[in-house]
Amino acid sequence: MTQGSRPGRGNQRPQGSGNGRGRGATGAGRSDQNPRSSTPRSGSERGTESSAGSWSKAHGGPKQSKKAGAPGKKKYGGPQAFGKERFGKNLGPVNAERTRPTQRAQAAAAHSDLEGVRLQKVMANAGVASRRVCEEMIANGRVEVNGVLITEPGIRIDPEHDSVHVDGMRLQLNADMQYFVFNKPRNVVSTMEDPEGRKCIADYLRKQGQTRLFHVGRLDYQTEGLLILTNDGEAANRLAHPSHEVPKTYLVQVRGPLPSGIGAQMKKGIKLEDGWQSVDSFRLIDSTPGHVLVEVILHSGRNRIVRRLFEEVGFPVTRLVRVQVGPIRLGDQKQGTIRPLGKQEVGHLLAMVGM
Repeated sequence: MTQGSRPGRGNQRPQGSGNGRGRGATGAGRSDQNPRSSTPRSGSERGTESSAGSWSKAHGGPKQSKKAGAPGKKKYGGPQAFGKERFGKNLGPVNAERTRPTQRAQAAAAHSDLEGVRLQKVMANAGVASRRVCEEMIANGRVEVNGVLITEPGIRIDPEHDSVHVDGMRLQLNADMQYFVFNKPRNVVSTMEDPEGRKCIADYLRKQGQTRLFHVGRLDYQTEGLLILTNDGEAANRLAHPSHEVPKTYLVQVRGPLPSGIGAQMKKGIKLEDGWQSVDSFRLIDSTPGHVLVEVILHSGRNRIVRRLFEEVGFPVTRLVRVQVGPIRLGDQKQGTIRPLGKQEVGHLLAMVGM
């Protein structure tokens, strides 16, 4: 990056609500004869319909654990970056610690081509805001290039090699990088092909005209909910790596009643066959005769970890839905659908893993 010659100017429900009109993230609230439904309703399950509102409420906005968040988030004044986007409006300030560039990397960036692109133009082209608003963001100290705070709009950068953060969010300047959320239904394999001929992720990607994507992590055959799909290999590796401790939020349905002390036991730690494991957060959402709905947050990516934890304490899972990964929420997305992440969501996601 260099100085220019002159300054220039982003519900899950276990059952229906009774009238069958509610629609959660997995299409709950419809009968099992409807192909869009994700919630088979046996005779024993109909009694849990009074808890559907709680499932929906929790699914729309599960709380993060203290471990997943961080105190003292920096607040930025002025217009919001990517303020016109539908998704990611309520994510708030980025609170992740990024890996600072080495002196060699900063020195290399400092020798960018003099014919580079002005910073405010790069930001505007990325959809942050108008060029004039981008100039104000730069002047107000809300923009970093290669880890260095920039307050001069005349700076020129190389979009192919320089990294830009606005309000802590990483701008993805490579238009070839794609990020999606897939709401995985039950009885779908989290692979791109299955030798047994079962439904897999690729079957849904082909409907969208997308095939050259891969999934970040997995959900077991019976588990529903959020899977991130991308062609960004570095981001996928970081999101899946245990060192980044990306929090994952699940809604868990078990047969009740659930004794007091189970949550404290899970937060303290439970010994499994592959070692000790604990949850970051355990919150009772709703309880009706014979059924309990719990929200758990944990950062482990071990195989079938949530199911194994509940089995260990004597309460096998009857339904499991992942509703959030890091800052990305499933919301009211229909089951079996794929949607692109908004630029704010991408920026928060990349910042969370130090990019």
